[in-house]
Amino acid sequence: MNLQSSHSNEMLNINLALAQYPVLSGRIRQQMRRELFSSGMIRPNEFENEVRMLAVQSQEREGLRNPYNEEPAEMWEVRVTRIRDHLTDVAFSQHFSFEDLERIISDVLGERGIDMVGLMLSLNPELAPLELVFEQALTIERMPEAERAKYEARLLETKVVLIRSLISDQLRYINVAKKWFSIADLQEIRMRKIGPGRIGGKAAGMLLAHRILSQVSSITRDTCLTTPESYFIGSDVFYTFMSINNLFGWNDQKYKTETEMRADFPKILKDFLDGEFRPDVLARFETLLDQVGKEPLIARSSSLLEDNFGTAFAGKYESVFLPNQGTRQDNIRAFTDGLRRIYASTLNPNALLYRRSRGLQDYDERMGVLIQTVQGEPFDQYFLPHGAGVAFSRNLYRWAPQIRREEGFVRLVWGLGTRAVDRVGNDFPRLIALSHPHLRPSTDAKSIRRYSQQYVDLIDLKENSFKTMPVVDVINANYEPLRYLAQVDEDGFFSSLRTRYISDENQKLVITFEELLRRTPFAERMREMLRLLEKNYEAPVDLEFTFSVHDDSQGKPELCITILQCRPQSQLQATAATILPYEPDPEDVVFETRFVVPEGYLEHVDYVVFVPPEEYYKLKSMNQRTDLARLIGRLNAALEKEKFICVGPGRWGSSNSDLGVPIDYGDIYHARALIELAGEKIGLPPEPSLGTHFFQDLLEAQIYPLAIHLDHPENIFRRKFFYETPDRLSEWVTEPPELATSLRLIRVHDYRPDSHLEIIMSDEKGVAVGLLRPNQPETRAL
Repeated sequence: MNLQSSHSNEMLNINLALAQYPVLSGRIRQQMRRELFSSGMIRPNEFENEVRMLAVQSQEREGLRNPYNEEPAEMWEVRVTRIRDHLTDVAFSQHFSFEDLERIISDVLGERGIDMVGLMLSLNPELAPLELVFEQALTIERMPEAERAKYEARLLETKVVLIRSLISDQLRYINVAKKWFSIADLQEIRMRKIGPGRIGGKAAGMLLAHRILSQVSSITRDTCLTTPESYFIGSDVFYTFMSINNLFGWNDQKYKTETEMRADFPKILKDFLDGEFRPDVLARFETLLDQVGKEPLIARSSSLLEDNFGTAFAGKYESVFLPNQGTRQDNIRAFTDGLRRIYASTLNPNALLYRRSRGLQDYDERMGVLIQTVQGEPFDQYFLPHGAGVAFSRNLYRWAPQIRREEGFVRLVWGLGTRAVDRVGNDFPRLIALSHPHLRPSTDAKSIRRYSQQYVDLIDLKENSFKTMPVVDVINANYEPLRYLAQVDEDGFFSSLRTRYISDENQKLVITFEELLRRTPFAERMREMLRLLEKNYEAPVDLEFTFSVHDDSQGKPELCITILQCRPQSQLQATAATILPYEPDPEDVVFETRFVVPEGYLEHVDYVVFVPPEEYYKLKSMNQRTDLARLIGRLNAALEKEKFICVGPGRWGSSNSDLGVPIDYGDIYHARALIELAGEKIGLPPEPSLGTHFFQDLLEAQIYPLAIHLDHPENIFRRKFFYETPDRLSEWVTEPPELATSLRLIRVHDYRPDSHLEIIMSDEKGVAVGLLRPNQPETRAL
């Protein structure tokens, strides 16, 4: 599919191309006019009349009252020549392609006996238009091997220029990408790009990961490795959209307060949704949709800052599923509305606050968009992949001591991967430690069923919509890969499907992926892919993917993995090694937990933000719970210069307020740790959010996630500290009366004078403890 640039872009390329040949530009333009006249598109007399008319008008703008007598003849000729050249370039860009211009240039150079190859090699790739940079690179690649060796440095320079112009200007990315991309790869990207600008970080990571793995990995011996059919909307289309719809007035949002950002965003979203695209850009969207047909699509944000080293922007910008099953007009409307939502998300308060916290507030962020066909297959009236997930090359939170962190882990779900990367409500992905694929965080049958996937995200082809449905309402015996995804719960014993499942009791089926892990090389292949990507990225990575598994003619499973996204993995910074006191004084222990503990140390914590579980669940409406989240956000801003942690019920950041406080990243990014309380008394199980977008936010912000299972006999939670210490909330923010008992701010000094909280986390021992320490300097045990 060839998605060419607009006339204005073609015009710029013509000007840049002719600038490379200043001595011959007159002769080249003469030939351009000859082709215009001979084609019958423009008549010579009419063309010259327009040249003179515009020349006179330009004189009048300069205040010349008698144009023919007040200007020297030589100046008049310069004026006419410049206008004639400009009109030639405009007309040629409207009626001919850049390839036609290259042919004319080649003919003129041939007339002069000039060596085209030598001239092409003399071009400065930093100044030449992309077409000529590509031509220079191809000229070098077509040379015999012995001659080409002399120009390898120039070839590398052109490759860097093309990567920087088409994909990303991030230096760490360029340093890796220049080793892997060929000129043919870059040409393919350009042919699939709509509009000027770069394709952005998300698209860049997907393309680079696939290029690395397809070149150096042995995975393809028994596993197919693919990427989705993809198209790219250049980041400058976003800029043009804002310009023609007068949206630049919202650009100062990044400098406003959080309260102002949140108040303005509904109006911003409306303004973007009311915006229009340029007709030539809209025509290209229509061409794309016509060629794709009825395949479901996803439009994914791919901003210039996204998925870079240290700034993943995980989940900050929108991605929109497009079922694409309506009429042509309906599909185009849904497509453009999806793009408008993605563009508006650049001004989402959570994205702006994230940029502020990462020191990127002043960057001129622009949004590219990655358009991909959704990976999957039809099943009944639905469309979904056999499985999807996110894989990490480093396992930062081990749930058993034998797990090797350097071999990574995976979050895996049936259906679309949204349930693997988002922190959804009452649902659980399969967590797989790649060093020990069959070792679960919970091993008893009751826990396996409870922590299994209950809902599936899919596209309903009949209703032309994205849906979340109960697993039992979708899965059945006719689903081809069923044996690899599910097991049967036989009264506490899980049996795999050796033959066709003939029962109609779908509620007995439990998504475990056990047979996928036993009968296919899935874990081994993911481990190898992550190792190779980490080695070549020179940093840990995370990878979003889908997979399919089909039986061949002999009944052997054939595995296929599709790469959706790859980026550097967020990590907690290493801290000085800290050894827990052998037997801390029990009176000094505020809390202790042994549930999925990271390695780390927090010193001199002076404040604790505490949401009492009992009071939280007295808030019956979603609005009240959202108001509480915004109150925590205001407290977070007020405590910016203090060291504090947050403690509360269930899953912080859950989309389901029954399972935890529905905060956003912007509400807690100054905190040093986020502690989740779980247990039967609260009605919530502990569930590590490893690998979700929210989890990525915590790691990037160096916020330690911890969980305390209140029912576990080895864990400690000192209620007197949390419930009886005076509440200082009103000294920092004004709380609404209805939320007065739902949030407490504890100053450690009030519980024990002249003391602070010290939090020691040991991955090796699998324990984290919060200890009271005196404020005076004291040497820690090392």
